[in-house]
Amino acid sequence: MSFKDKVIYQIYPKSFLDTNQDGIGDLAGVIQKIPYLSQLGVDMIWLSPIYPSPQKDNGYDIADYCAINPTFGTMEEFDQLIEKAHAHGIDVMLDMVLNHVSIEHEWFQRALAGEQKYQDYFIIREADQRTDWQSKFGGEAWEPFGNSGKYYLHLYDKTQADLNWRNPEVREELFNVVRFWMEKGVKGFRFDVINVIGKDEVLKDNQVDEGKPEYTDRPVNHQYLQMMNQATYGKDPEIITVGEMSSTTIENCILYTQPKRNELSMTFNFHHLKVDYQEGQKWTNGPFDFEKLKELFHTWGTQMSQNGGWNAWFWNNHDQPRALNRFVDVENYRVEGAKMLAAAIHLNRGTPYIYMGEEIGMLDPDFDTMEEYVDVESLNAYQKLLAQGHSETKAFEIVKSKSRDNARIPMQWDAGKHAGFSTVKPWLSVGKHLKGINVAEEITEGSIFAYYQKLIQLRKTHPIIAEGSYTAYAPHHPEVYAYLREYQDQKLLVINNFFAKETEIPIPAEFLAGERLIDNYGQTELQETLFLKPYQSMAILV
Repeated sequence: MSFKDKVIYQIYPKSFLDTNQDGIGDLAGVIQKIPYLSQLGVDMIWLSPIYPSPQKDNGYDIADYCAINPTFGTMEEFDQLIEKAHAHGIDVMLDMVLNHVSIEHEWFQRALAGEQKYQDYFIIREADQRTDWQSKFGGEAWEPFGNSGKYYLHLYDKTQADLNWRNPEVREELFNVVRFWMEKGVKGFRFDVINVIGKDEVLKDNQVDEGKPEYTDRPVNHQYLQMMNQATYGKDPEIITVGEMSSTTIENCILYTQPKRNELSMTFNFHHLKVDYQEGQKWTNGPFDFEKLKELFHTWGTQMSQNGGWNAWFWNNHDQPRALNRFVDVENYRVEGAKMLAAAIHLNRGTPYIYMGEEIGMLDPDFDTMEEYVDVESLNAYQKLLAQGHSETKAFEIVKSKSRDNARIPMQWDAGKHAGFSTVKPWLSVGKHLKGINVAEEITEGSIFAYYQKLIQLRKTHPIIAEGSYTAYAPHHPEVYAYLREYQDQKLLVINNFFAKETEIPIPAEFLAGERLIDNYGQTELQETLFLKPYQSMAILV
């Protein structure tokens, strides 16, 4: 099974569908909506973490790798989900968080209780051996290990202790976790921050970028992935793997994904979702840098193509505000913009991911007050912005544009009181934009869902989309992101206008008599100089 013609759909279970009316989404809700996902045409669903967890980091702080959080349901329901999904031709991908565990995990608790075996599962140092690294969640990356006078490493929250991958017993424990879920019928694994698992034997201070160069994409990281591949998922050619890569490079992502290296199927990187960070800072708001976005897409597209690497493409996930609000004039062009963004990645060289609600053009919730936010990162950022001298109004505007809660609001199934998500008040408020932006209305009256269906179908029926090479087209055009795909004796030209204004672009003569595979404005006449409407997207095949 090739992963190149697959489309993967991400579900944030907490916000997908609540069936037991406690305000929180559950596995039964996912099971209930499998026919909907089948109608869309996706091949695989990726579930954000569903394991027991104290929820200090939205489930990415795992207390038990081989159980289901009772909030979401039971293992029996998980088995039913696998069965029903398979009956509809859909596989399941799970989130694997193998860099760290919650300090409530049995391993850490036994380490705290003095068991040497489990102390070797973690990265524990004497006080004077600590590095100057900073945690990605703020503050230093070392926390006191009980009353021992020693400290344990946590690259993320202080309740998430980094595991010692240098210890073969740790590796075997984690490989057993992957095998456990494989035996359950899981056919996909998304590995969280997997490029930071490999720490060097000697940890060194580094003032650069809060210490990241000392633990990111280290050479040993590739060795660990090869070991895991050989011991687990590499034994099943149907399994798809994707690595979430923090602050990574193209060079490393080529190595992670070249088939002959037997590491991963594909990688996520986040560089393209930082093009609206003013001076590199997340908690800012302002226009996105199109030149930078285009350059990133072209550079990654070209180099991965030339070197046999593979990208996982996405605009949205559980940690990002909605792409529509970031890249499109949604007041005037929500529908056209949603289709253009979709085409830009679905016709690309790489595997496209859809985040729940994207296929109906969901928007950020447009909350009115900070009280409506629950994400700890957003609440902390608001206080920090105030401390930096921003007014309450300005600080709120910035949080509103970048909060992770933007993506975590309940899925909009209908225009009812709680968006058809639940009959009770949800754990996070529903968005304001329910009218016209919900599944019930979109399927009967809208056109975005049908456009996604068509893009998914094109990937299945045209090998050039799944297999073709990537070359930048008109790379210096100020408004258009365009590329050329080639496979065997076919060529595909994909053109995307990223702005709310008309523009023009030259079309090579060989494409003038081509087949328009898809056009979000209907059937535009092909001419040597093509006049593109706002957010127009078109693909021409010859």
